[in-house]
Amino acid sequence: MSGDLPKFSDEVCARLREALRRTGYDADGVLAVLGPAAHAALGRGEPELADRASRDAGDLGVLIRLFLLGGAEPREKVRSAIAPLSLDDAIETGLLRRGPGACPQAASGGHAPGRQSSDGLRAGLDLRPHGDEEGSWWVLSDLDSDLLGAEVPPEHVLGVGHASLSLIRATVRRPVSTLLDLGTGNGVQALHAARHAGRVTATDVSARALALADATFRLNGLDVELARGEWFAPVARRRFDQIVCNPPFVVGPPRVDYTYRDSGLAGDDASALVVRQMPAFLTEGGVGQLLASWLHVEGEDWADRVRRWLPAGTDAWFVQRDVADPGLYVGTWLRDAGIDPRSPRGRGKAAAWLDWFADEKVRGVGFGFVTLRRAEVANPTVVCEDLRQSYDDPLGPEAGAWLDRVAWLRAHSGELLDTTFEVPSTVVLERVETLGDEGWEASVRRLHRTNGPGWQHEVDELAAALLAGCRGTLPLSDLLELLAFAHGRPVAELTDAALPVMRELVRHGMVSPV
Repeated sequence: MSGDLPKFSDEVCARLREALRRTGYDADGVLAVLGPAAHAALGRGEPELADRASRDAGDLGVLIRLFLLGGAEPREKVRSAIAPLSLDDAIETGLLRRGPGACPQAASGGHAPGRQSSDGLRAGLDLRPHGDEEGSWWVLSDLDSDLLGAEVPPEHVLGVGHASLSLIRATVRRPVSTLLDLGTGNGVQALHAARHAGRVTATDVSARALALADATFRLNGLDVELARGEWFAPVARRRFDQIVCNPPFVVGPPRVDYTYRDSGLAGDDASALVVRQMPAFLTEGGVGQLLASWLHVEGEDWADRVRRWLPAGTDAWFVQRDVADPGLYVGTWLRDAGIDPRSPRGRGKAAAWLDWFADEKVRGVGFGFVTLRRAEVANPTVVCEDLRQSYDDPLGPEAGAWLDRVAWLRAHSGELLDTTFEVPSTVVLERVETLGDEGWEASVRRLHRTNGPGWQHEVDELAAALLAGCRGTLPLSDLLELLAFAHGRPVAELTDAALPVMRELVRHGMVSPV
């Protein structure tokens, strides 16, 4: 990677955009050429099927082999594929690079592995389509370690990876006037934000990241305000209706090997800093969302740890998606940077990292999503919960609904008994029965929400009977009186037991006020 920052003028972006549109190099066009099987194989890091499918696809096939497979292509084929952008402009911006066309074995681009081509051109940057249900964009970033064939440089700008995609799916998409993308990287979060925000501001500490994000925005014809600096410094004394952040959340010793993942802060202090400071930059009622990591330390509950990060008056939902063993965690991030954990360099880095974990009594590293709201109330809602099961629906709509539900609960905290509830049609009751002396007996009763994140709650016989009566006709107090009469139990006792259960079920969308 050259030390020079990539510079894409409006004219260059216009010509490149014309070429990409002409060839059909977008999310739908690539899928149409490759087909579902080859497209899925490419996502698994298996490029041979995609290479074969691209060979008869003309200019689009050339772009697929260049930018998605990492192959070298003859100069004249590239000239045709990127027209009206000239080769000189493409090379000057860093989009393409000259050199012998020795093609990687994993992605030969139609050439035999190792074959030299004196006039071959390769991708100098990663340029790939990225789409949603409304359309497609193009995202510029640096080549990953596989396409580089080496460890990535310290100023590496990451492409659209699993973490980025998970934050995209977890973000609330409701119309807002202003939105901040803190630590924009390649700019993909800002692209999605432009769908629902009137004005988007993107910041980063890395000059290279901002240059590539700027090129991404220009290429897609978007007007995004850019500012450089650490954390919230570039937007001091400003407030936004929404903030999204994919921070450098990798935990470990206080060092910066790669700007895209390392903050220079020890442990999980980077995640703590963002959670602690973000609410001050939100408008009243504004929502902030981020990916975060937190340490699981011997003798400490992770939920207690992250609660201490919060400023007063902030609603917060911490959703833990995974907990990694320290050894697995270190090996994963070494490979992410293109470092072989078996090499002397990899062994040295792993040893220092694992020693730090041992010194800090770290037993695991939690990872997940954080949703914050500047509520400015004396009794904010703070919930920390595990959500490690797989689910298909995006979490963003659920996060927005969760905020709505906790606001409703706060506004109606003393009125639950007078409220009429119903159980949504997406909630089912599962029974697990075991064979006993009297035949089959229910040993587990479990409520299961079949949409969203698939929440599950175990309930006893009385709770199941109470929920069976939640049909949108009688208030909760009447249902409890009927239940008490039917089972010979005091109403006060059932009320004390039912209210916390109902609050939790409301938060999870398993019962709804009518």
